[in-house]
Amino acid sequence: MPRYFAAPIALFCAALAGGCSSPASDAKTPPAAESTSPARDVQITANDTMKFSVVEIKAKPGERLTVTLTNTGTTPKFSMGHNWVLLTPGTDAQAFVVAAADAVTTDYVPAAAKAQIVASTKLLGPKESNGVTFTVPSSPGRYEFVCSFPGHFQVGMRGVLIVG
Repeated sequence: MPRYFAAPIALFCAALAGGCSSPASDAKTPPAAESTSPARDVQITANDTMKFSVVEIKAKPGERLTVTLTNTGTTPKFSMGHNWVLLTPGTDAQAFVVAAADAVTTDYVPAAAKAQIVASTKLLGPKESNGVTFTVPSSPGRYEFVCSFPGHFQVGMRGVLIVG
């Protein structure tokens, strides 16, 4: 091909490629949805001493976390079950666990308190594990988490998610 045709043909091809795009492809691509981002794994154990192995979790607003709770104890679930419940800011944790004590049929997570819960695991017996994946709230702050099995919060089975 003669040299003097190369530049006009290149310009024509560039114009053709740009001019033939659809309006949808010209639109800016939105960032990937939060739900598709990988979740950071947080492993927590609980045992017959009624303590969480992790009492502080630091996270960024909007980050995805998977909290996996494992009951490493040996005492039967009906007398020493454990769960992990992350509460919304401003929730009175003491009042929440008092109400939870009456929620035997829902694993000590009161249905009436659903608006006060960000995320929770199921109630676990010995050698059981359960995880919950959630998006960290967008508001910076301190979010308390508790074991809502009767008496466990009162002896120190609680912690905090620090969002900032």
